Amino acid sequence: MNMRAILTGLAAAAALSFPAHAATDWGAVGKALGKTGSVQAGGVYRVGLPRSDLKVTLDGVAIKPALALGSWVAFREMGGQAMVMGDLVLTQSEVNPVMSVLEANGIEVTALHNHLLRSTPATMYMHIDGRGDAVKLAAAIHAALAKTRTPFGAPPPAAAAPPLALDTAMLDRTLGAKGTANGGVYQFSIPRAETPKAGGMPVPPPMGSAIGINFQPTGAGKAAITGDFVLTADEVNPVIKALRAGGIEVTAIHNHMLNDEPRLFFMHFWANADAAKLARALRAALDRVKVAGR
Repeated sequence: MNMRAILTGLAAAAALSFPAHAATDWGAVGKALGKTGSVQAGGVYRVGLPRSDLKVTLDGVAIKPALALGSWVAFREMGGQAMVMGDLVLTQSEVNPVMSVLEANGIEVTALHNHLLRSTPATMYMHIDGRGDAVKLAAAIHAALAKTRTPFGAPPPAAAAPPLALDTAMLDRTLGAKGTANGGVYQFSIPRAETPKAGGMPVPPPMGSAIGINFQPTGAGKAAITGDFVLTADEVNPVIKALRAGGIEVTAIHNHMLNDEPRLFFMHFWANADAAKLARALRAALDRVKVAGR
């Protein structure tokens, strides 16, 4: 028997001994979590859990859930298991009950911090990372969020959304990206040039590695903006300068992950002013970041 035949036989035996794992049943994951999601780029199953139960105001602006109150979790297959990452929006009284349940179920908390300043009530943001069986991870997250008032049921059928009182074409041109309307907010998700990793595993944009920029119209051509820039260390202070020069307040700088490659910092911001002026300032900041396609 020649060497090629031997190798072919060994490969066939290995395939019989170690069959490929079955694809994750995302329907079962959604059922365990209590809320269904959708498969997005990079094979990521992402579930949005907006805190529509919270009535938060900041500088006189009633914050829509899509602007700054959007809890989410995202799952991705990892060999025969799954990884989950997420960002949970919590009131201060919810933080420790949620953390206790996550800890008891082997899900790590990788960050806990503010995104906004002066908001009433104050909200905290808890970032999580878990590895294992996707359904078990989903069930653990559901048990943790059961300690909060996070809505799980399907939202009531929405009437046709009124047009946003924003020049969205201008925003697209200025930022050099295409936004999407969601819940009365115009949102941008702008990937970095590289795909970051966490614990050696790629973290695609739907798992939280993209720059997020949100506009909520506040009347007379103005908009409230918030979101986060995803930055390497050398980009942090150039972006601070660009934002502040454009009248945008920097509200937080911190990590979201523990063992990311490259090391990333997340910079949150806030302003409520002329939308075109804010878009130009945001573009000046984006020009100091290594983003995809530029």
